[in-house]
Amino acid sequence: MKHYFSGKAKIPYYALQLVILLLSCAKGEDENQRVEEKQLAGKYCGNCHLVPTPALLDKNTWLEHVLPAMAERLGIELLEGNMYLHNKQSAISSPDWQKLLKYYESLAPDSLQHHQQPFPEPLNSALFTLRKPTADSVTASTMVVKLDSSAGKVIVGVAGKPALLSYNRLLKKSLIGELLSPPVDVNLLVENKGKYMVTAMGGMRALDETRGQISLIGPDSGAGIIQISGDLIRPIETTPIDFNKDGLTDYLVCAFGHNLGGLYILRQLPDRTFQKIIVKEVPGATHATIRDFNHDGWPDVMTLFAHGDEGIWIFINDQKGGFSERNLLRFPPVYGSSSFQLVDLNSDGREDILYTAGDNSDYSRILKPYHGVYIFTDTGNLTFKQTFFYPVNGCTKAIAADFDEDGKMDFATIAFFADLKNKPFEKFLYFQQKRTDAPDFTPFTLPLDKLGRWICMDVEDWDGDGDKDIALGNFSSGFLNQQNVQPDWNVNLPFVILENNTAKTSAK
Repeated sequence: MKHYFSGKAKIPYYALQLVILLLSCAKGEDENQRVEEKQLAGKYCGNCHLVPTPALLDKNTWLEHVLPAMAERLGIELLEGNMYLHNKQSAISSPDWQKLLKYYESLAPDSLQHHQQPFPEPLNSALFTLRKPTADSVTASTMVVKLDSSAGKVIVGVAGKPALLSYNRLLKKSLIGELLSPPVDVNLLVENKGKYMVTAMGGMRALDETRGQISLIGPDSGAGIIQISGDLIRPIETTPIDFNKDGLTDYLVCAFGHNLGGLYILRQLPDRTFQKIIVKEVPGATHATIRDFNHDGWPDVMTLFAHGDEGIWIFINDQKGGFSERNLLRFPPVYGSSSFQLVDLNSDGREDILYTAGDNSDYSRILKPYHGVYIFTDTGNLTFKQTFFYPVNGCTKAIAADFDEDGKMDFATIAFFADLKNKPFEKFLYFQQKRTDAPDFTPFTLPLDKLGRWICMDVEDWDGDGDKDIALGNFSSGFLNQQNVQPDWNVNLPFVILENNTAKTSAK
């Protein structure tokens, strides 16, 4: 008995079965191929960092920017038109490389889906008063702004003609000293008679040949400069630490580097010279916080690494001159990790992690829906769980403080790589906490869009009235990723201060 489907085209039953069998085989082959391609991604990408899924970037960004950069790291020569040439030194065979290309090309979306949400409301309260210095005649190139509450000064480091500047309470400028390269971090050292520990990165370009300087300078132009180190690759932060408890001040240095770099300690010797000690020698060290995490009386370290293998690591002091490390959080290499702060956000007595992702100056310079501010809540024993995310394009930094002094922590964010075309308000946002039993923060905008493009931020009680003020540093020279975007903000204003009015209002 013959079996037919009704209709104009009658297909024998056995032929239909054959078609189904062939389709099933093809599907099985595709699935097996995907498994193999994914394994190759794990082998060649996961060897250096968390494996990025194809969905994290659009197809064009993978094929035109990220994968060509990866090819060079694997020893594959890149020819014009993204033609790949293998040689004996290539770490991956040509057939496997083609499979890897196909994996990302076939699974990556044509474009990324972004969060659709209402714009934040303006902050209507009189929480802050805007303070501005006189605008300069040159384009603002502020790389670091520091509120020195002990002296009522604003310390500013500029990159154009590298120098450290001081502004008094009337915001009048004076020169502390000229520097060899752009300053990116300033630390007030009380034990050194008010001197500043200045970290200068060596240069703006990402090169392993670049050597930065770590120096003692100030507090005024007549004090001179004492260089502590000049051989680290693009250092961006220096923090005092007596890691071996010998009574001498050592320095913990985040050397971001490029292909090289790391987290180091400059151990001070009795003759006042310094010995470099490696804590973790991989590039991307961005920010470190010192605590006694295991309560043994010795200083430990928590550090964000933000290049390649992005994540947060903890380093426990072994009391013998070294550290044991443990990873706490890891992020894909396209996240653009940019900052973190240890702070108790929910008033449970444990410090949580306030983290931002938004650096966008590498190979994938597109707006990304996972850029923004995150909260990872400490659930005990230094384990952290994500409990909050708010999307902010190009988010650079977040700092928490109880700005309105209602007993709950708030925080402020800056975004150097904000969506300047459609959401310029993202450059600065203020988040007010409503309750502490669950993460509940409401974002607000302030009318700062036209005043600058903020690359750095500091929070201190600058005016000495008991509440926390905010300083924002303006960098307006280049780094415009979006097409047809030109500065429509003040490119000459070096910084602004948001002077907190809470204490003044309460005193009335």
